[in-house]
Amino acid sequence: MKRNSLLTLLENYSGESTTAAKLIDFVKVDVDCFERSNEGGHITASCWLVSRDGQRVLLTHHRKLNKWLQPGGHCDGDSDVLRAALKEAREESGIEEWELVEEGVFDLDTHLIPARVNEPEHVHYDVRFLFRAVENEKYVVSHESHDLAWVEHGQLSDYTTEESMHRMSGKWQALVKSGVFA
Repeated sequence: MKRNSLLTLLENYSGESTTAAKLIDFVKVDVDCFERSNEGGHITASCWLVSRDGQRVLLTHHRKLNKWLQPGGHCDGDSDVLRAALKEAREESGIEEWELVEEGVFDLDTHLIPARVNEPEHVHYDVRFLFRAVENEKYVVSHESHDLAWVEHGQLSDYTTEESMHRMSGKWQALVKSGVFA
């Protein structure tokens, strides 16, 4: 079953236990969980992208949602959420080389996506990973964004009030303090 690798990642995840339980239930029940065509909701893959020194995060001003967020998007049938997250990192930043900072899931979130002309309101079951730029940090704004910005931890509130963004920032700062980015 192509959902087994995601279930293993979710079962080994130690944060946001209520959200993890929701995702596990969704993945177990819905065989089309990776398909964008699943109108009730689907798995999405996102990434918290940090600079080589770990001091800045790359945010995208999302064109459709008109908010500053972490890069990410639909799995489009791909059950390998890590691969999907890396694909999104490359597509939305224009930066090809990223390294996974830690094995496993960095963060989980579920959020409602408002209805639009061609799609109903639905839920994104978002699986997030932490990547660091390998060398090049020069981004290119894609058609999916109004803009991109490297943002220092202390400036995040200037860009967003989203709870999950601040949660990821706290996790990131804990890793910085632990010396992961030394």
